[in-house]
Amino acid sequence: MKKITLLIADDHPIVRAGLRQVLEANSAIVIIGEAENGEKALRCIKEQSPDIALLDINMPKMTGLHIAELLSKEETPTQLIIMTQVEDEQTFLKAVDVGVRGYLMKDSALLEIVLAIQSVAAGKFYLSPELSQILIQHRMSKPIKKELSLIAELNETERKILLHIADLKSNKEIAEAMFLSKRTVENNKVSISRKLGLSGTHNVLKFALEHKHEL
Repeated sequence: MKKITLLIADDHPIVRAGLRQVLEANSAIVIIGEAENGEKALRCIKEQSPDIALLDINMPKMTGLHIAELLSKEETPTQLIIMTQVEDEQTFLKAVDVGVRGYLMKDSALLEIVLAIQSVAAGKFYLSPELSQILIQHRMSKPIKKELSLIAELNETERKILLHIADLKSNKEIAEAMFLSKRTVENNKVSISRKLGLSGTHNVLKFALEHKHEL
């Protein structure tokens, strides 16, 4: 099985050491480097192209979110997981907008961090369970009449696919669960985006998460 290469970026040496100790115990993960600030983290990502970069959201010189914004404009194979101490709705939604694939609370159990790394490396999204309340609050705080009318335009297959997207499943997993081809799932996602007036995988994911209970 292909090993997952990982960069750890955090300005606290104790945090980096703790993460390294736990993650090195997992034979499927290879740590290729550490960074104590955002500039070094960005340089390491560009030079070494790790599979995953585990980034603290608040670092000297450049934040994890700023790194994500810069990399979203480039072709890079590295997927990003952001760690934060604050349950901030706008920051989370911004992270999704700029292509962050994993979003963890910094006090997450170490086993959850391993699960997040493995999930993102497998092409999935990963969100800490604590973020569910943020999503619910966000959905309830905005008018949903327009969104409900758009949902009504979706057929049964498209609604089911959106539900699977809300469960953070990959195209392959959705295809297997619904007994469809991967291409059919991809074509349906294009149709979903068109009907909902959305562009990009991340906006579809946001919509699915926010409106899961209306589907």
